[in-house]
This record gives sequence, structure tokens and C-alpha cells, in this order.
Amino acid sequence: ARFDIHNDPKFSVDFAKLITRISQTVDQDSEKIEISYSKHPNIAHYHGSAKFVSPKVIEINGEHISADKIFIAVGTRPQIPNISGLKGTPFMTSTEALRTTKLPKVMAIVGGGYIATEIGHAYRSLGCETHFLVRSKLLRQEDAQVSEEFTRVFSQHHTVHLNAVPTRIHYHEHMFTVTYEQDGWEENLQCDALLIATGITSNADTLALERTGIQVDENNFIKVDNHLRTTVDGIYAMGDCIGRYFFRHSVNFEGEYLFNEIFGSKSGKPIVYPPIPHAVFSHPQVAAVGKTEEQLKKENIPYIVGINPYRSSAMGMALLSDHGFCKLLIEKETRRILGCHIIGDEASNMIHLVIAMMSKDGTLEDLLNMVYIHPALPEIVRNAARKAKAELDKK
Repeated sequence: ARFDIHNDPKFSVDFAKLITRISQTVDQDSEKIEISYSKHPNIAHYHGSAKFVSPKVIEINGEHISADKIFIAVGTRPQIPNISGLKGTPFMTSTEALRTTKLPKVMAIVGGGYIATEIGHAYRSLGCETHFLVRSKLLRQEDAQVSEEFTRVFSQHHTVHLNAVPTRIHYHEHMFTVTYEQDGWEENLQCDALLIATGITSNADTLALERTGIQVDENNFIKVDNHLRTTVDGIYAMGDCIGRYFFRHSVNFEGEYLFNEIFGSKSGKPIVYPPIPHAVFSHPQVAAVGKTEEQLKKENIPYIVGINPYRSSAMGMALLSDHGFCKLLIEKETRRILGCHIIGDEASNMIHLVIAMMSKDGTLEDLLNMVYIHPALPEIVRNAARKAKAELDKK
């Protein structure tokens, strides 16, 4: 009930109240940041869209400002595919989907990445019927076994159309008709909401960088060196717009590095990224750090796999787990941990055990020599480590 979700006498959700509360919480948090800027004697805050006039001059709200050092952190925006009839319709991207106060009856979701599966999971859980139109497979950037398991479990709760390519959109009287091709056949899907979640594109193209000498790559991400310097002296870039990692926690790391290098210790050392993890907050939950098995094969790195299902642990049995596993990738010669992939309950929490190990160049033995609380979910990681050791002992 605290979350405006009720189950008496039947399931219901006060969707408008829930979304309004979430939006107000986010907005209030943002306003606190803006207020702190206004109170700081060394910060001048300009609210608006900026673009370069020349290499060291920026125009914002009709005013020209300049500085010896400039930091670019403009991020990315949703990428909109070129589908006939889409333009001009009231489709949603993640921006609108997180703000709308009306729960649709049926939502079509174009895309199968983490944004699509996180938002789709939320809407389905709150009572909306969901249909996913996916060109290849769900979470295709994940380890192949994780993607396969995710698709199996996710498809039990959502209608997933794989190998589906939308070709036309028609909107009439508050209803969408999505025409798509699947395995050589043309199909139509009707829905009252359409979510487009087909990736992101860099906001670097909004800055008039052609006036600066700042170079971008073929995907319009800003080129930086290993000190996060652009191709113009005194101008730095970080975050999604440089195309390295697309997470809040990774841009936080880059921001701390730049702050220390420019205003703090000034060590002169290049940025060295520790293992950068990520998670997908859907159901089932997914978390990963390090290499996938496919990457190791491509790079010809000898490795061993240790994999353990949730159900083969005390807590997994207690939870009656019917899906999920932990997969460890161990370098054969050094026994270093090269990657970890978890799918199942609390995956985003459990992965931190391995993140810490990998950040310290941990080995399989480091995982095995720990004492794990019994019964707790991290025993699944330990059991995967034991499976990896058994594989190594065979060799």
C-alpha cells in the first residue's frame, strides 16, 4: 500500500498517484542541486541549450561565455528509427514512459535492450499487456547464455516477437496499428501505447563542434585521449557522449578523475578504469562485470567456465528458484577472474562480491578461500567457483 499498489479484494494500482510521487521525488532532488549551485559563490548556473561559437566561446541564452577549461558532459538521447508513419504520432521514449500518468491497456515496445526490458517489466507488473518487437534477441549485449535464459523467463510474462521488424505505424482515434515483418510474414499489432527503445545517439551534434576543431568518431561520439582530453587544448569530455560506458556510475568515476586531475592532486596519470559493472533491473534481474564468453573466444584467451544454478544452493531451494545462475569466467593459466554474469534474484547486489575481487586482481582461490554466510544467495557464486575449480582440476 505504501507504493499505491493494492491486492484487496483484487489487484489494483493507483498509477497516476504512483507516477506523480516518483516524478515529484526526482524533480525535488534535481531542484536541490540547482539551489546548491545558486548558493555557491564560485558557481554561475545557466539553464539552457549551449553551443560553441568558437573553440573557447560558448553561446547560451544569447550570451557568450568563455573559460580556459571547458568540460563537456552532454550525454545521449533516445535514437528514433526511421519507420514509416512514426513521425508525428504520440509514441513514447523512455523520457515520456517514466512520466505519463495514464496506464495503457496494451503497449507495443520496439527494442529488446535494457531500457526496453526494464520499462516493459514495470508496465507489465502494474497491469499493462506488453508486446515486444525485437529484431534479433533480448539483451543481445549480454553473455549469450544469460540472454538465452533471460528470453526464456521473460517470455513467460510478456509476448515477445523475435525477428520482428516494424515497417509501418498508423495512428487513429488514440490507437496505434504497428505493422511488422516476421519470418517472411506481415503482421499487425494494435495497441494504445507505443514505446520506442531502440538505442541511443550522442548529443554531441547539438554543440556546433564544427566551429571548434573537436573531433568525433563515426558514431558522433567525442574523441578523447586517456586523460579525457578532446582534440582542442583545455577542453575535456566525459560520460555517455564519449561512447565508452553508458552508466551513471561510470561518468561519476570519470568526473572524480577529472576533478582530481584538474583541481586536486594533478598527478598527470591517465585514467585507469577498474572493472565497470552493470545491471538490468527487470525480471529476471541481470548483472555482469568483465568479459563475456563470446569476447574471450574472439580474443583467443584460454578460460574455464564455472556455472551454478540458483536452485543448487540452500537459499535458492528455499526460494523455490525455477531460473537463474551465476557464471564465472576464469583465466586458465593465472586463475584470474575475467568475468562474472549473474541472472536471478538480487543479481545486482551479488555481483559486488566479484567486482571487489576483480578490482584487486582476484583469483579463483580468493573466491574459494572466503567464508560465506549460510544460507545466503552469495553461496551461488561460491558454488560456481567450485565448479570452475573442478574444471581446472580435470585439465
